[in-house]
Amino acid sequence: MRLRTLDLFAGVGGSSDGARKAGAKIVAAIDSWCLATSTYKENFPNARVVTKKLEKVAIRSLHDAIGNIELLIASPECTNHTLAKGSAKRSEASRETALQVTRFAREFKPRWIIIENVTRMRRWRKYKSFISRLKKLNYNVREQTLNAKDFGVAQDRKRLFILCDRGGTPPKVRPAANRRGKSVKDVLDADGKWRLTPLLTDSRATNTVARYLTGLERMGVSKSFLLVYYGSDAGGGWQRLDRPLRTITTVDRFALVRPNGGLPRMRMLQVPELKRAMGFKPSYKLNIGTRRDKIKLLGNAVCPAVMEAVVRTIVRRGKRNRVKAGRRRQ
Repeated sequence: MRLRTLDLFAGVGGSSDGARKAGAKIVAAIDSWCLATSTYKENFPNARVVTKKLEKVAIRSLHDAIGNIELLIASPECTNHTLAKGSAKRSEASRETALQVTRFAREFKPRWIIIENVTRMRRWRKYKSFISRLKKLNYNVREQTLNAKDFGVAQDRKRLFILCDRGGTPPKVRPAANRRGKSVKDVLDADGKWRLTPLLTDSRATNTVARYLTGLERMGVSKSFLLVYYGSDAGGGWQRLDRPLRTITTVDRFALVRPNGGLPRMRMLQVPELKRAMGFKPSYKLNIGTRRDKIKLLGNAVCPAVMEAVVRTIVRRGKRNRVKAGRRRQ
């Protein structure tokens, strides 16, 4: 089945990349950030890419231009649901961008919808109403939390996936049993091309030194480890290299520490390493914008391997249902 697919809040294209690997045909994508859509176009040159807020899209004209679709994928704005927002006031307008999914669903009436977001989206006061709207459009709904590390990605990244199917109850997505777990070591550049600087200097921030000392106490003077900045971190501001990377966000938050004979040196993880930790292949293009822009693009993205597994799961169910229907007709 070559599912004709429309990607909303497409970002850098992680969801589309995963869906494409599962056999979907990406016909169109929409995002409001020009850097995201420019990157998207480089990776999906045959798709119709729209740079515009969803509420500004003339939906009927788009439908006429791209035709019908079987699959709608969407990753509504998550910043105002996530813990990364801290104690700052949440924007309800940002949260309500999720309601655009139902607007597009009413127009296109796809067989399937897959919605991805942070797990805290469930705490949104309009979340139950949002799910109810999907059900009123004749979708059967399954809510499932999936962790990227269970799908061969070197990152501990939990996300909520809302699977919607007009043809029956969506199946449960299960990780492949033979997937090898990956760790930070699998994504690090080992050739030493990135410059490290002395960690213990007079200008180094006190909190950075404190994170280093915590890691040093646990790891000893001979082993490398990561410092973890920003966000809600219950791990003491450091992590081991033999475990999946903690969640990549839209800011620069991981620094590699090398012991260097008792004179520790450090550097931030670089874009190619973070790209690998998201599960993007080396061939995936990420050429536009500054280093900070690229980290933001990656932090907002969906891990392709997870979306690939989700789409493969619904495609298998769809194929089985078609076979059963054919046998009944015979």
